[in-house]
Amino acid sequence: MTEASTTPQVAPTAASRLLDATEKLLADKGIRATTMQEVAETAGLSRAWLYRHFPDKPSLIGAAIVRLNETFWSDAQAQLDQIEDFDRQLAVGVRIGRGAYDDPGALLIRLRTTEPEEFAACAGAGVAGLVPDLATFWRPYVDAAAARGEIHPGHDLAEVAEWVARLLISLGTVPGDTVNPDDHDAVLTQIRRYLMPALRTEP
Repeated sequence: MTEASTTPQVAPTAASRLLDATEKLLADKGIRATTMQEVAETAGLSRAWLYRHFPDKPSLIGAAIVRLNETFWSDAQAQLDQIEDFDRQLAVGVRIGRGAYDDPGALLIRLRTTEPEEFAACAGAGVAGLVPDLATFWRPYVDAAAARGEIHPGHDLAEVAEWVARLLISLGTVPGDTVNPDDHDAVLTQIRRYLMPALRTEP
């Protein structure tokens, strides 16, 4: 008997199967055309099981959006963990964010673009938590930068992480006249010129 055949297979949970089905239907049909009944059928579960985990369509779609987002940031973490300097991590963070939201083939941006009202209704809680979630993602990198002396010890690191989150959202999504967010070197220059001196300065 081979090692592969003796490895126990873990069956996906009902919630995982439902989210897998939801993502497939969203990719194929979009938000409006996806129904709770179709999700249950695609997952091979009853509607009772579906409603046991997700009471309504917005909560189901919202959970799928959150999971897609988590997958994206897991991939981002793998890239950022290869970089030692905080300024370079931030510049790459802008590039990663731009890639996620500018790629027309990405499911999240496609849904945002083609069905903005439906997307906002389902992702409302996620949108409201965008800054805190992004700050939480960046907090370990902020802590590491502080330990390396790149951030003055007088700073509140929770505040720094939130400030970083707001800055990256701005750089990645708001057009401007003085910096091209798709120009990595220009973004890095801005971060080194304005953000890093502020973080090194005693508050």
